[in-house]
Amino acid sequence: MKRIVFILTAMLMLVSCSAIRERKADSRLEEIRQELNAVGLSVAVIRDNRVIYTGACGMKDLETGQKLQTTDLMRIASISKSFTATAIMQLYEAGCFDLDDDIGTALGFPVRNPSYPDIPITYRMLLSHTSSLSDKGGYFTLDVIQPDITPDVSGSFNDYAPGTGYQYCNLGFNTLGTLVEIHSCERFDQYIRNNILDPLGVYASFNVNDLDSTRFATLYTWEDGRFIPSPQAYNSRKQEIENYVQGHSTTLFSPTGGMKISAPNLARYALVQINEGFLDGREILSRESVALMQTPQSPGGRATENETCGYGFALERTDRLIEGEIMTGHTGSAYGLYSAMFFQKEKKFGFVVLCNGCDTSIPMRDNGFMAVQTDVVNALYDIFIR
Repeated sequence: MKRIVFILTAMLMLVSCSAIRERKADSRLEEIRQELNAVGLSVAVIRDNRVIYTGACGMKDLETGQKLQTTDLMRIASISKSFTATAIMQLYEAGCFDLDDDIGTALGFPVRNPSYPDIPITYRMLLSHTSSLSDKGGYFTLDVIQPDITPDVSGSFNDYAPGTGYQYCNLGFNTLGTLVEIHSCERFDQYIRNNILDPLGVYASFNVNDLDSTRFATLYTWEDGRFIPSPQAYNSRKQEIENYVQGHSTTLFSPTGGMKISAPNLARYALVQINEGFLDGREILSRESVALMQTPQSPGGRATENETCGYGFALERTDRLIEGEIMTGHTGSAYGLYSAMFFQKEKKFGFVVLCNGCDTSIPMRDNGFMAVQTDVVNALYDIFIR
């Protein structure tokens, strides 16, 4: 009898401690939101290999006065690249190509840096931003690297040899999205839904027309001391999709930045990377593919002198976000949104932060991250992990 009473007392104490942490997190989130003049914040915390906390504060829409909820969706910008990379790794596992194959073979036209015409550009290079491709010529169409359409493609390349340098490149990931369609014979958004989102039980999409528009949190840019809405973040592109050409029109869905998802569901997706490619008994990726994605291929991103840091396949490893911790993940910024998804695989914890607009006159922190990314992640770490 005493043992039962002891166990029940211990359980009550744990529940009480959890409730205290959650209240503290709710309060601290609102404090940070006000300190950084942010519109809204939606977050999720992973600990002990599960999502233990979700929270939201601030506004979903300033004009209507709607408050932000954890179930609301945001376009997460460049964190989307990890979904594209996951799709590519699934197709690699299926034997559709080798990571060091020339991408021009599948695309049907040569992709070459004019200064280094004998060096093929590979899947591995695109995934790790080492292809020498550049966004300076634009990245909303692959026409800029197709010689029979753009005779001089030099405007879309850097002056170093493919495989020898790092430059973050959206064009590379829009190209990877096109390759997903070519190898899978499925439209990009549908492949992601059928092979990643649905198996995980996650409500999200690269296609806004698949989602309940009432759940979209308005994104706001900071201009001349006020917040300006960015409705283009959720442009449906219905007419263009009706005339869609598979293997050509892929950039409509923005494989480089167009995923719409909630913070709790993004945390659920992050658990796949923490759990060696598995979640709830379902395999999304092999252990080997997860290792490749998380292993730095170059000293890109916010790499330090720490040789274990750098950029892998759509995932960055950094020791700058939380002092004393090496974290893996990605950030995003577009249309006024700022996002972060980072995890510590060995210790089984992680964080998701979505902000639908903040005062960008506040400088970046010394670690190279935005204030909203740094401050929220570290506050949640202090409350739930440290």
